[in-house]
Amino acid sequence: MTLLFCSASDSAEDWRREISRHLPNLEMRVWPETGDVADIEVAVVWKPPAGMLATLPNLKLIVSLGAGVEPILQDPTLPDVPLVRMVADGLTVDMAGYVVYQVLYWHRLMDEYAALQAEARWEQLDHRPASEVTVGFLGMGELGAASAGTLRTLGYRLMGWSRSPKSIEGVESFSGADGLAAMLPRCDQLVCLLPLTDETRGILNATLFAALPKGAVVINAARGGHQVESDLLDALESGHLRGASLDVFVKEPLPADHPLWRHPKVRVTPHVAGVTHPSRCVDQVVAAVTALREGRPLPNLVDRSRGY
Repeated sequence: MTLLFCSASDSAEDWRREISRHLPNLEMRVWPETGDVADIEVAVVWKPPAGMLATLPNLKLIVSLGAGVEPILQDPTLPDVPLVRMVADGLTVDMAGYVVYQVLYWHRLMDEYAALQAEARWEQLDHRPASEVTVGFLGMGELGAASAGTLRTLGYRLMGWSRSPKSIEGVESFSGADGLAAMLPRCDQLVCLLPLTDETRGILNATLFAALPKGAVVINAARGGHQVESDLLDALESGHLRGASLDVFVKEPLPADHPLWRHPKVRVTPHVAGVTHPSRCVDQVVAAVTALREGRPLPNLVDRSRGY
């Protein structure tokens, strides 16, 4: 069995080292050095070039290096073979840490303290206790549940909206259009961790922002396709939104002349909220390859009709 690795943003050598520790007899090639494509049965990828996977005639499994798989599903030539997504403890812990950090930043008024420091002003600001701050989540899958669980230990009030009702300790559950309409007006901060599908594309738009209370904060660590950036800028400029933490953007890298870079109410990070570290995520690749070899059900199999 031969594995093809393709990612412009991950270290092929780091992945080679980790995979070889667990699967020493598995040959790994790195795109574009494919060798004889007929040998390749497994592709481990992140944002592969359109059409590349279709050139592999004996492909039996695609493993996404990210939790999101829409860059793969958007390829019209995608072969009809099983696709699994990354669900690993390391990725989940990273995401939960990012979300908690951003929630604390806005709740504890760190933006205002930064402005005071620039003026060398010693002034203590009054922030509400966590028990009086409501954080709502769009998306209560693995990442949303873990992030909410960590915030629960800090005493925040938590709500979560998902496609179908979820039962998560300490989180008030909402689903469907009526559920979203009921949840949004109560959110002091709104965290987006949804998969990107036809139904969720552009969900962070003017209508949603208007439904949030004045002074709310938006945190998007899911996909850039969820946010209508012009609507977000309008909501910030009007003062309806207090701020936004954005890890993802419609176009990545974010163009240097984009107004989000320099907006005083926006925190920009370059798609690093959940990082797939080889040493902490290799088990997921190994589990998928081993299940394929042994004819067992594949872990974290993507339902293409749902997009996740």
